[in-house]
Amino acid sequence: MNVLTKPALAAVMLGMLTIGALIAVVPADADIYRYVDENGVMHLTNLPTNSNFKLWIKERRVIIRGGIDMTKYGSLIQKASEKYKVDYSLIKAVIKAESNFNYKAVSPKGAQGLMQLMPKTASTLQVQDSFEPESNIEGGVRYLRYLMNVYNGHLPLALAAYNAGEKAVAKYGGIPPYAETKGYVKRVMALYKQYSEEPKESRTAVVSIRPEVVSD
Repeated sequence: MNVLTKPALAAVMLGMLTIGALIAVVPADADIYRYVDENGVMHLTNLPTNSNFKLWIKERRVIIRGGIDMTKYGSLIQKASEKYKVDYSLIKAVIKAESNFNYKAVSPKGAQGLMQLMPKTASTLQVQDSFEPESNIEGGVRYLRYLMNVYNGHLPLALAAYNAGEKAVAKYGGIPPYAETKGYVKRVMALYKQYSEEPKESRTAVVSIRPEVVSD
């Protein structure tokens, strides 16, 4: 091997080792700076000590809100909760399970909006626009209150009827043996328990995703 190539090779190897070490120990939200000295050795750090270090890898960050859209829809949920005497956390759990807080959601069967109202159901509930969050939540909670009254407060049955319809619950004399419905009831009940133990306010956190190389 030509002796002149050794420093370059050493720099590459050292750089690779250093990058590996940085990946292991540098916090996920740290930018990485690089400096190549006169011997061709690469130096990497997340805390540059002089102007020789130049930004090399910049972490791209994304804002994630715990309980997504709770800040946006919280007041609407609270309003419906108070009007129809349905627990705030239960409404939140149903919306999470139905649409993941996507007010534009449409199911393969045609259910629409935050609480996934079928067009016929929406019409019966006098919801003119299922994609309008306030109207959708108002109608969905009103329907949920009706079902809770029908089943004398037996929440699993009310949820099963919300998912599969009253006829299906009547046909089987309980929660229908549909995998989707059984899974839905379990999911909503678990979410309801989880949300009941959390504050209503959403919290904002910054997390880091795939790093972006900004210089060569």
